[in-house]
Amino acid sequence: MVLRFRLGLADLAATYFACSPLQETVLSLRMWTHPGQYPHGAAFEAMRPAFEALPDAPLLRALVASNKYVPDFMTPRPSVPFPDFAAELAAVRAFEPARLRRELDVTFRPHDREVPPLLAAFDDRPAELIGRIADALEQYWTRVLEPAWWPRARSVLHADIVHRARVLAERGAAGLFADLDHRLRWTDGVLTIDRDWGDSDLDIVVDRRGMTLLPTCFARGAITAIGPDLTPSISYLARGQGNLTGPADPPPAPQALEQLLGTPKARILALLQEPTATTELARRLGVTPGAVSQHLAVLHATRLVTRARHGRLVLYARSPLAEQLIGP
Repeated sequence: MVLRFRLGLADLAATYFACSPLQETVLSLRMWTHPGQYPHGAAFEAMRPAFEALPDAPLLRALVASNKYVPDFMTPRPSVPFPDFAAELAAVRAFEPARLRRELDVTFRPHDREVPPLLAAFDDRPAELIGRIADALEQYWTRVLEPAWWPRARSVLHADIVHRARVLAERGAAGLFADLDHRLRWTDGVLTIDRDWGDSDLDIVVDRRGMTLLPTCFARGAITAIGPDLTPSISYLARGQGNLTGPADPPPAPQALEQLLGTPKARILALLQEPTATTELARRLGVTPGAVSQHLAVLHATRLVTRARHGRLVLYARSPLAEQLIGP
C-alpha cells in the first residue's frame, strides 16, 4: 500500500523540519514494549528503574499496540520547528474526548482485534483517560527522559536537521526526500510513502496546510499518522544514532593535527563528524562543558569550526578548512 501526499508549490514552500520532544517521549514507549528492536537498549536499560517506578508505567505500556502503533492524538503536529514539551502536552490535554474511542479503535483493532482492557475501562470516561495519559507522559518526561536521555537525543535530532537543510540546498526537494528514507519518492509534486498499514492506497491533498518533517530516534523507516484524518507530516529515522550511546573512546585525531593544534582541540575536530552541541562533546570526551567551550572558542576564532543556533541549542561543525586538515 502507498500513501500519496499531493503538494502544490505553496505547500512545498511551507514545508519545514521540527524537533518534537513529545513525539520522542511517545515513540520511546516502544522501547519498553519491543526491547531489542532499536539501537538504544543499553541506555534505556539504565533508565528502567526510573521507568518502573512511575505509578502509570502499565498505562504507558498499554498505549503501544503489538505492531508498535500509538494513537495519533498523542503526537500532534508541531506548529513551530522547536516546540516546548509543555506546549505540546497542552495540545494532548485539549484533545476532544468524543474522538478518543475512534483513535483507539484505529490504533488497536486492525492488528490486536481489541483495545487494551486498561484503556477500554475508560470507555464512558474519555476525558478522564486523556488527562491520565497526559499526566503519565508528563511524569515519564520529567522523571526519566528529560534528565538522562533528552540532552543527547536533542543533539542528534538537531544535527540531523542541519544535514537535511544542506541536502535541500545542494540537491533540491527530490534529493531531500530520497535522502530521508528509501520508502519516500518525490515525482511531479507527489510525495509517495510506502506503508504497511491500511487496505488501500490513499491520496491526501495537502491544500496549503504545509508539510512537517520530523526526525526521530524510534522508527525503522519513514512513518506518518495512522488515523483517517491524516495530518501532512512524516517522521523518519534521524542520522547519527551511534552518538546516542557513543563509542567507548572518541575517534583518534590525525597525529599531525594533534601536533598542530594540541590533543584536546584535535580530538574535538575529530568528533565533529556531525554538528554537535557542547554538552554532547563534553560527554563523549569525559570532560566538563566549560573545558570544551574554551577549546571551541579558539577553534571558532581560527575559523576551524562554525556555529549556528537551532532553537535553544548551539551546534558546532567543522569548517571547510578543518575538513581539509582532517583529510579523507
